[in-house]
Amino acid sequence: MTSDTDSLSDLDFSPTGLAVGDDVADLLFREARTVNTFADGEVTDAQLETVYDLVRWGPTLMNTVPLRLLVVRSRSARERLAAHMAEGNRDRVLAAPLTVVAAADPSFHEHLDVLVPHNPNARAMFADPDGREAVARSSAMLQIGYLIVGLRAAGLHVGPMGGMDAAGIDAEFFHGSGWRSLMVLNLGTPAGAESVRPRAPRLSYEQVSAQV
Repeated sequence: MTSDTDSLSDLDFSPTGLAVGDDVADLLFREARTVNTFADGEVTDAQLETVYDLVRWGPTLMNTVPLRLLVVRSRSARERLAAHMAEGNRDRVLAAPLTVVAAADPSFHEHLDVLVPHNPNARAMFADPDGREAVARSSAMLQIGYLIVGLRAAGLHVGPMGGMDAAGIDAEFFHGSGWRSLMVLNLGTPAGAESVRPRAPRLSYEQVSAQV
């Protein structure tokens, strides 16, 4: 059996230290941008399923999978969602080819018998509702990061938005499920150069790291 360590050691790393080419690095990070306006064109359920089947393997706390996705496709559902968005985000929801509400499920522990079969006490570890909700939020936010990168890998562009009435969205769409909305993602391809703002600076490694 080949271990993960052996597999990594066999990779052909480029002079930049990356195991992927610059074209992939550009697609996922350097050239990828937050998009505000999108061109016409469908984002299919098959695309979303393909992306999720990839990013579900990203690590989370104890293999918990709290991320839930509400795919908002119909015009009537878009209008209901837009009513709970900040004013500057309403038209974006109505105009994007597809919008997804990324949410956290505080009842994620109900699946731990399947997800953590080696630990029969896994569900009991999350008996406290407040602690469970905090874990649901933190792991789901981590999964949203994977999701955005996965959507880019599929050639899609993403416009993540946090300007919303989360409680209103929860009451509108998640009554009975207990899901908690975290972020709204518009998906598609850019309408043109005007779809993105100029690239802003980012902090360097030296600015964000420390050694002990």
